[in-house]
Amino acid sequence: MIFNIFKNTVLLFLFVVISCGNFSNGGTNKEAIKIKKTEPIVGANQIEAYLPLLKGKRVGIVANQTSIIFRELRAESKETRLYTHLVDSLLSLKVDVKTVFAPEHGFRGNADAGEHVKDGIDAKTGLPILSLHGDNRKPKPEQLKNIDIVIFDIQDVGVRFYTYISSLHYVMEACAEAKIPLLILDRPNPNGQYVDGPTLEIENKSFLGMHPIPLVHGMTIGEYAQMINGEKWLNNGITCELIIIPIKNYTHQTTYSLPIKPSPNLPNDQAINLYPSLGLFEGTNINAGRGTEFQFQRYGAPFLNKEVFKFTYTPKESPGAKAPKHKDKLCYGEDLSNEPHIQYMSLKWVINAYENATDKSLVFNKANFTKHAGTAKLQEQIEAGLSETEIKETWKEGIDTFKKTRANYLIYN
Repeated sequence: MIFNIFKNTVLLFLFVVISCGNFSNGGTNKEAIKIKKTEPIVGANQIEAYLPLLKGKRVGIVANQTSIIFRELRAESKETRLYTHLVDSLLSLKVDVKTVFAPEHGFRGNADAGEHVKDGIDAKTGLPILSLHGDNRKPKPEQLKNIDIVIFDIQDVGVRFYTYISSLHYVMEACAEAKIPLLILDRPNPNGQYVDGPTLEIENKSFLGMHPIPLVHGMTIGEYAQMINGEKWLNNGITCELIIIPIKNYTHQTTYSLPIKPSPNLPNDQAINLYPSLGLFEGTNINAGRGTEFQFQRYGAPFLNKEVFKFTYTPKESPGAKAPKHKDKLCYGEDLSNEPHIQYMSLKWVINAYENATDKSLVFNKANFTKHAGTAKLQEQIEAGLSETEIKETWKEGIDTFKKTRANYLIYN
């Protein structure tokens, strides 16, 4: 269900006063804190809507570095975005937080893609951190035994192989089995303006794609959770009790810039915009900018034709990329850091790389590419020399079918 939101100025004022001292990049009680009335207000910011639901409850939270409550500081005629972490704020409000569940990249967001995330203790809060990207990807019954409600607050980017929606599936399933409600604090999808890409074939289901949806799904986490329930995708068709705090001042055409990296290798708006297209390189032997400061804004490999690709770079070990593809090797490729913003998934860069590889057998890692694409057909189509237009025509039926289903679960226009 969608939780009806009523203003409670007393609670909101109390929250701001308590939280002021916890801003991650400064702030004093003398400085004016406010949010523009026209900008999207994320679910986490609507403390007056969900704080009463947590009173007297033992709380588990699925969170990472993006689980923040925004404020704006106006000082010396300049506006600076400030924030508190949701976990820190709830603890300051005496909410009984018992456990934090950490998805891919960990609670503080500094683990490599796919890296095994270990259980541990958060140094700042002393809370136990239980990994959802290690030995198990689904909360265990014993981990939920002393939990009354679970909060899910993760910034997604709207791409099927971005694994937070897979974590959402497993959290919903665990909550449904334990008969615990899941409170979703919704956030905008920066790639939410469109739907595109091949639809996953169920035989290619993996943690990189669990459901028969196009590669770019055009939904928020809250909307997607409703689809998981409605389409009976959980084990044995069970459903999870959902409470969704929707975003205010938001539609799917709203432009939204993420103030915090959603993961180590999506550093800015350009990377997030190109991720649906360049993310396919993750299933190849071509580097997509990992090991540089321009992740998902360039691509290259030593085996791309240097007569065609004049741009070069050398991937290095770096935070979030301990072992990037072609580490310390000169790569020939293309710089897309100034590429115009797009609202579709493009195949031109993958096709260009394949067609201009000095040895085409080196390009694809077939099993991995199939997992990312959700279908084995895409690699076959590229190898057969089909154009982007011809390939996209084969996606149309799946996209149209999905859009009809998607319409049943949309919260925002």
